[in-house]
Amino acid sequence: MKKVVEVNIGGINFTIEDDAYIQLKAYLSRFEASLPKEDAKEIMEDVEARVAEIFQKEIKYPNQVIGEDSVRIVIECLGEVGPSTNSDNNNSQQKTNRKMKTNKKLYRNMDDRVLAGVCGGLASYFDIDTTIIRAIFVLVFFFGGSALLAYIILWVIMPKAETVIQKMEMNGEPITAENLKHYSK
Repeated sequence: MKKVVEVNIGGINFTIEDDAYIQLKAYLSRFEASLPKEDAKEIMEDVEARVAEIFQKEIKYPNQVIGEDSVRIVIECLGEVGPSTNSDNNNSQQKTNRKMKTNKKLYRNMDDRVLAGVCGGLASYFDIDTTIIRAIFVLVFFFGGSALLAYIILWVIMPKAETVIQKMEMNGEPITAENLKHYSK
């Protein structure tokens, strides 16, 4: 018989084995220690939300207890944190992360905006230069006239990419420890 603990991760309650809880808590502590102090709170909220999402995928039936296997899956998905002693290993992990592109989501890119970030968001979604999207909107505006209406509609319906997780989803990046640290800068 194993001791279990009730925990709230990302706003969701889970029952987790004591050993798994200790392992998860140590991982999250290492993760938080590797972040800059000014961004740590926001990033850790995003990390906890991602951990809760992974746990929910692992749960097969109601009231299932989270074990060490599920915690290992979380650590594999997010990646181990801490300084890498081998630069070749670090480079190969970065190449793997680039290959692991996830499904992109359409957001307004608030980091690459002139007015509302619509063109920047479309450019991120389609992997093309923002200037090309802006030029297309200007050309359609002068020759067709419907670009302004389309821009306003997109402005209203496209959500902003405000959090680190949303920015990663906008670019199709996997949600890993290294990527979270990269986007928090």
